[in-house]
Amino acid sequence: MRSYLIRRIILIVPVLLGVTFLIFAITQLFDPYMRASLYIRDPRQAKNIESIIRKYGLDQPFYIQYFRWLDQVLRGNLGWSQSAHMPVLKALITYFPATAELALYAIPLTLIAGIFLGKIAAVKKDTAVDHATRVMAIIGWSLPSFWLGIVLLAVFYGGLGIFAPGRLSVWAENLVLSGKFRIYTGLYTIDAILNLNWPVFLDALSHLVLPVATLVIINVAILMRVMRSSMLEQLNKTYVIAARARGLDEKTVIDKHATKNALIPVITLSGLLTAGMLSGMVITETVFEFKGVGYFAAHAATQLDIPAVLGFALFAGILFVIANLIVDILYAYIDPRIRLG
Repeated sequence: MRSYLIRRIILIVPVLLGVTFLIFAITQLFDPYMRASLYIRDPRQAKNIESIIRKYGLDQPFYIQYFRWLDQVLRGNLGWSQSAHMPVLKALITYFPATAELALYAIPLTLIAGIFLGKIAAVKKDTAVDHATRVMAIIGWSLPSFWLGIVLLAVFYGGLGIFAPGRLSVWAENLVLSGKFRIYTGLYTIDAILNLNWPVFLDALSHLVLPVATLVIINVAILMRVMRSSMLEQLNKTYVIAARARGLDEKTVIDKHATKNALIPVITLSGLLTAGMLSGMVITETVFEFKGVGYFAAHAATQLDIPAVLGFALFAGILFVIANLIVDILYAYIDPRIRLG
């Protein structure tokens, strides 16, 4: 297992370089003046754009520009975001806690519900439970996230006056920003617990209900279908039939034999869903005014804020590479044969 982990970690380096190369290649579609904004850390530098072009060799061959840009990225300089009025790296750090808080609640609920419902549907194939879960999956996966989000807002906030958009109510936001509330993580529910401030905790939690529900409803649908298909495939294999023939009870056959092998394709999808949530849920965050990384990227795109969009692309690419690494490690843990491949 140790040698497998070392190999996978070493292989992640060229993959990350490939991600940076592809992202940088996109910048070549823009003229030197637009690319120069990637190197600006202060808006006052924009007055000397010509000197920035010469300093960073933006009129030099492609490979020279790439290595100079990569050097800046490694130093944490992703350029200046005109839409956020701050360096891109600082903007990503500022907006990420909101996205992380959404993912903190949405990911576990999605994984637990998707795996459980898919497993039950497979075990009870062609029963009323199976038909109901399949209908739920089809409906959930067919719903556009922006439509579902708007409907939930119209019903609960517009009709019932509960579960408002945003991260906090006005009174709670004023308290958090007053200096009397200590911010540890930027995740307001966690920080409220650490501050022992239960009114702020309940307020922050109430603002999470609708965006988390939107994410869970849509993502559980696809995860459920994959788990059901994988579980059905495992239940029909000879090792399961042999386990039953040996007299093992059905719960042991399902939980200790079939489920473990059925999780392999589910792990891949779970990794992609997790990376997708952590890299920003553009539509959901925009609909619910939940100002996370996805909200920041959408706003930057509408403002043609190229450094911010490229910084977001780099951030998302790194997250997906890391997610794939974790998926590979989980594969090796579940199926020892993969370590020997």
